[in-house]
Amino acid sequence: MSCSSVGRCFRLCAAPAAGEQSGFGALRGLPAAGADMYTILEYRGLRDKATCGYCRGHGGKASHGMWAHSLTVQDYQDLIDRGWRRSGKYVYKPLMSQTCCPQYTIRLSAVNYQPNKSHKKVLKKMQKFLQDGEVSHTTSDGISVEPMDSQADSPISCNVFCKDKSDVPEDELKPLSSEVEETEKQYGEKEMEKDTEETDKESGDPTETATLKTNVHCMPNPGKGADTTRPPCRKAKDIRKERRLQKLLIPKGDETPLTEPPAVSPTASKPKANGTKSVEEFIDVPDSKNLAHRLEVKLVPVSMEDPEFASSFDSSAALYTKYQMSVHKDLPYECGPEEFTRFLCDSPLEPETRPDGVSCGYGSFHQQYWLDGKIIAVGVIDILPYCVSSVYLYYDPDYSFLSLGVYSALREIAFTRELQKSVSDLCYYYMGFYIHNCPKMRYKGQYKPSQLLCPESYFWVPIEKCLPLLESSKYSRFNGNPKEGDKDHLSELNRVRVLHKRTVMPYSVYKKRRKGPSDETVVKQYATLVGQTCAERMLLYRS
Repeated sequence: MSCSSVGRCFRLCAAPAAGEQSGFGALRGLPAAGADMYTILEYRGLRDKATCGYCRGHGGKASHGMWAHSLTVQDYQDLIDRGWRRSGKYVYKPLMSQTCCPQYTIRLSAVNYQPNKSHKKVLKKMQKFLQDGEVSHTTSDGISVEPMDSQADSPISCNVFCKDKSDVPEDELKPLSSEVEETEKQYGEKEMEKDTEETDKESGDPTETATLKTNVHCMPNPGKGADTTRPPCRKAKDIRKERRLQKLLIPKGDETPLTEPPAVSPTASKPKANGTKSVEEFIDVPDSKNLAHRLEVKLVPVSMEDPEFASSFDSSAALYTKYQMSVHKDLPYECGPEEFTRFLCDSPLEPETRPDGVSCGYGSFHQQYWLDGKIIAVGVIDILPYCVSSVYLYYDPDYSFLSLGVYSALREIAFTRELQKSVSDLCYYYMGFYIHNCPKMRYKGQYKPSQLLCPESYFWVPIEKCLPLLESSKYSRFNGNPKEGDKDHLSELNRVRVLHKRTVMPYSVYKKRRKGPSDETVVKQYATLVGQTCAERMLLYRS
């Protein structure tokens, strides 16, 4: 799922216009703090009939866009919760009812997350590699290398999630099953059987072992045929199925089995531990003094004023070029230092330090993965008041056997959980966009418990309730109450804040001073999309 063409298209449309500048200096009508504490946006309107990077359809993509000269973390948090997403300094919102591949904002409750079997495999694989240097090049982890999304125009951020800086997810956040999709019932049954087999195999069930030994040592004497005094030999797989069925059928507190159990060794099976390892326990590598490899994860703010970011810029940019050319088949001029800077280093977010416990502060960061002193992956993230938002992931293709897309996503989830210990509200991990009619983008639904944003009411709904609706229609309103609409809908256009000729004023004053045709339709469209709260707080630049 290459997004290179989409990325190129987006980068052209998202670039600032000639003569545009991000510095506005001192503005009239604002406190002495100046413009650096305010969001300043230029609304670019609707861009439709664009090529879709997900289904490759021509003219099927549509989204509204804004160029952000500056953006406070709170304003961006509120915009994300209304379906917006940034790619560099370009902020866009898919027109869900018209675009060919609707993109629903998805978030994970990081504090309640427990790794599933596929995620555990990736974590264990990394543990073994660091401890023993063991390398596994198999692709049987049940995970497909898929990026997370880095969006630009339509998707959200090709990040851990396909290339895309503009429209297609791009970093492998998590593997997608390569099997052909079956009906929901068939898929569930198949997965249950697979899970049962793997669990028994990993736990080393003594009952199963004894059964297998019985079958081996009770072979009839040569020439006499089967021993009719003993029960027929049965496959261990069938025994496990029967045992599982019995557990489901036996009423709670009733120890009497419904059917006669198979003849097995008198050795009783040990009960499995009730506790489940957390993602942090898997990440922690024991015996750190005798490791074959050492992995260090550094969080650096996206700023050339930061010495660590500045010193690693060249190696990070070279890694980005290598990744884009190898994984997304970009040409050198499409992924050089300039493009790298515009896409992943230029951020409109204004860094903020608040007295609420987040030691690193809020804003845009690069989470760098250093293996034995060499940078092998970089996860681009935004730390906001209520979440860690994944923007993009790029990595060294030589280390793809470590499933770095999935691994980095799990590390970012663990990082969110760490921040939540200091700031209780910062408890979500935003994975970008979930695109149900794009099979390669469904992997995000495997991170649970997750919620999707209703595109009409902007309420969060558990993904399990959304999936049946998306099976029926690619675009759906998730909120079941038809009377419940946008609580922050535009109610007073005259209170929209406008920046005109370096002066901040309400729209009621601006429209009287403006010369030329009325632009009320455009301003109203902008305010409707961002909501009344943001429209009154942010500054809409009008020339």
